[in-house]
Amino acid sequence: METKDIQSQDIFDRIMSLPVLRIFEPFYKKYKEGLMYLFFGGLTFFLSIFLFWFMDSVMHINEVVNNTIDWVICVAFQFFTNRTWVFDGKVDTKKDFFKQAGSFTLGRLFTLVVEDVLIYIFITLMGFPKMPVKLAATFVVIVLNYIISKLIVFRKKED
Repeated sequence: METKDIQSQDIFDRIMSLPVLRIFEPFYKKYKEGLMYLFFGGLTFFLSIFLFWFMDSVMHINEVVNNTIDWVICVAFQFFTNRTWVFDGKVDTKKDFFKQAGSFTLGRLFTLVVEDVLIYIFITLMGFPKMPVKLAATFVVIVLNYIISKLIVFRKKED
């Protein structure tokens, strides 16, 4: 491989090109975006669940406030990982970067409201157990976030 080709690869491309993993490389290349979204979405999921548990069990923060703090931390993580590895969201200008960050944050604000409403209804009003509700709400949000990111935030400009 040429030096230029290696330099244009991200860390995941380099890992998948290792001799022991080359057998999976065609599958990885074909489904890279989805695999990366699942990987980083999984990391965000575990981070979110841990933060929710910690702020509930250790800090005893109200579940809606807890979920909102959790959201702020996870959105920062998601923006960086989605922009860098999932959707290849490189842009040329600061204006485009801020537009991208703004639309990402607005999309996530929408899903925060969805998640907070689900948590408020099922935990606060109906008294369901906290963690199963948080898990279910998180799965709903993951799907909505992917759709928003793919179709709006990181969509490729047509030439």
